[in-house]
Amino acid sequence: MHYVDEGEGDPILLLHGEPTSSYLWRNIIPQLPGRKIAPDLIGFGLSDKPTEIGWYSYDRHTASIVRLVESLDLRRLTLVVHDWGGPIGLRFAVEHPERVARLVVLNTGIGGGRAPSEMWLRFREAVRSAGGELDIGRLVAAGTSQGLDDDVRAQYDAYFPTPESKAGALAFPELVPAEPDHPNTEPMNRVRDALRSWDKPTLVVWGADDRVLPLAVAEMFIGLIPGAEGPVAIDGASHFLQEDKPDEVAGAIRAFLAR
Repeated sequence: MHYVDEGEGDPILLLHGEPTSSYLWRNIIPQLPGRKIAPDLIGFGLSDKPTEIGWYSYDRHTASIVRLVESLDLRRLTLVVHDWGGPIGLRFAVEHPERVARLVVLNTGIGGGRAPSEMWLRFREAVRSAGGELDIGRLVAAGTSQGLDDDVRAQYDAYFPTPESKAGALAFPELVPAEPDHPNTEPMNRVRDALRSWDKPTLVVWGADDRVLPLAVAEMFIGLIPGAEGPVAIDGASHFLQEDKPDEVAGAIRAFLAR
C-alpha cells in the first residue's frame, strides 16, 4: 500500500474511492492542519494492483486500512471519507472507535439492499460494458461539474497503464450491495446501524451537483448520525468535489476542526 504522510500533530486520515487515489486530495492536504495520511487503496494509485477481480472484497479493503492505522499507531483520528472510502472508513470507525475522534463524510453511502440511484445503476452498467478498456480519466471527469484539465485527466489514466491493472476499478461497483441478497448487504447494514449510536463529532460535506449520490443521501447521514453537522452543500461541485471546489472542501474541514 502506497500512502502520503505529511505534517505533524493530530492525524487526519483521508480515504478515497472509485476510481481515484490519494491524488484526489492533492489540493486539500496542504490546506489542513496536523498530520495528513492519504493511502491509495489496494488496486488504485501507486499501490499494488492484484489483477484478479475476485481478489477484491469489502473485508480485505477494510482490513488493509486497519493494518495501516495500527502500523502507524494513529490515534485521535479525524477520519475523512469519500465514495468507497465511506463504507471502508465508516466500518473501521465503528469497529475501532477508540482510535477515531471525529468523522467528515463526503459524497458516499452506507447500507445495502437497494441501488443508490438509477444513475448509479447506469454507471455500473457502463463500467461492466467497458471492461479493461474503461477510460479512467473520462470516468473521473464525468463526476465533476468543472471538468478536468488535460494533465490531471492524464494523471488519473497513468495509474492504470494496462487493462489488467484496472481490476480494482472494475471490481468496486460489483461490491456495492445494490440487491438484498448481495453478500455485502448485511455487513454494510451493520455499519449503518452502528452509526445510529455514534456519539463523536461528525460533519457532512456534499457536492450539491452529484447526480449519482444526490443531496438526499447527505440528509440521510444527518438523520442517521446523532448530532451530525450539515450538510455543507457546495454549489458548483459534483461527486468529485475535491476536484471541483478543493478550497471550499478544505475550508469546511478546517472550520470543523477549529470548533
